[in-house]
Amino acid sequence: MRKHMRLRDKVAVVTGAQQGIGVAIATAFAGEGAAVVINYLDDQAAADRAAGSIVEAGGRAAAVAGNVAAPADVERMMAAADEFGGINILVNNAGIFPRIEFLEMTEADWDRVHDVNLKAGFFCAQSAARRMIAAGRGGAILNIASVAAYSGPPLGIHYAASKGGVIGMSRALAMALASQEIRVNAIAPGLTDTAQPRDGNSEAEIAATAAKLPLGRIIQPAEIAAAAVFLCSDESAQMTGQVMHINGGQMFR
Repeated sequence: MRKHMRLRDKVAVVTGAQQGIGVAIATAFAGEGAAVVINYLDDQAAADRAAGSIVEAGGRAAAVAGNVAAPADVERMMAAADEFGGINILVNNAGIFPRIEFLEMTEADWDRVHDVNLKAGFFCAQSAARRMIAAGRGGAILNIASVAAYSGPPLGIHYAASKGGVIGMSRALAMALASQEIRVNAIAPGLTDTAQPRDGNSEAEIAATAAKLPLGRIIQPAEIAAAAVFLCSDESAQMTGQVMHINGGQMFR
């Protein structure tokens, strides 16, 4: 499991880490030497498997249930990181994308997506930053945005708006926290091989969409995770307020 140990002795909290991009990031971080708190909402079995695999490979991990939109649950996640020595890295990965027609969208639909995708990330970052500042050793916050912030999916106007907010928030947080040596960056993935694009789309439809990309294939979660390791390690020590686009060239179509 051990690779280059770029995150040796670091402690990371990864939200929404029971599957997809989240579990790929958590696993990659552990492989680079970090202790990882794997946050999940309701799939305990998947989260336990992810944490168990890390531990079996010689790493340190704990699965912690919690709704990222609930402040008490966020504090519980941070307390779990304290058990490993205190948080150094936060990855705001948890997010939802219910596909809804614009004219059918309700205020509750809009608020739910923004509560999870944007508001929760802000308060997770605030909680983590308070601990990082108190420890006096800096840190890294990584927010998972989306190419949707730029491409504007018609059944995801609320989602696109929330991810655009994540990008703006990341840049503002980077400025606010730079003096504390806390770096804040974002990754904006394109079509990725997770459960999300399969909600309402057939495998044939996904393959057809991927084939239209300049690089011609769907992105793998491990490719996002590799970028996450870089952005949360000392290799990117002079990067903050940046958005890394991993979309197979979709933005250049």
